[in-house]
Amino acid sequence: MNGAAWITVAATLVLLAGVVAVVWLSRTSTLSRRVGSFSCRLVEAAHDGRTPSARGVAQYGSVTLYWWRRASVMPRPARTWSRGSIVVLERTVLPLVPGKPQAVVARCQVAPATGGPLQEIRLQMSADAYAGFTSWLEATPSRVGKVF
Repeated sequence: MNGAAWITVAATLVLLAGVVAVVWLSRTSTLSRRVGSFSCRLVEAAHDGRTPSARGVAQYGSVTLYWWRRASVMPRPARTWSRGSIVVLERTVLPLVPGKPQAVVARCQVAPATGGPLQEIRLQMSADAYAGFTSWLEATPSRVGKVF
C-alpha cells in the first residue's frame, strides 16, 4: 500500500470511531435524562459460578423495569423485568465512600421478561434511587409485604 491508501484507511477509522463516540454519548445522555432513570450496576450470577458486574442505567416503566448497559450503543435495553416478578430479598447499605453518594445493593429475585426460571440478581444504586425503586415496587397493591 502506498502512503495515500494508508491515510485513507486511517481517516476512515478515525471517522468511524468519531461516529461511534457521538452515538454512545447521545445514547448515554438521553438515557440519563429520562424520567424515572437512575445509575444502576447489575450483578448476575453466571452458570459457571462467576458473578460478572456491569454498569448501566435503569428506568422505571409503568409495569416494567428496563436496564441498559452503559458500555453499549444498542438502542434496546439489555434486560427487562416485570414489576410483578421482582421481589427484593435483602438490601445492604455499602460503606460510605468520600465524595460519592451512599450506595445500596438490593438482592432481588426476578423472572426474565422473556420467560424462563427465576433468577437472583443484585442491583447497586444510590440510596435515593433505592428509595424510588422500592416506592415503585410498592405502588401496586399486590406488592404489600414483599419489600424489606
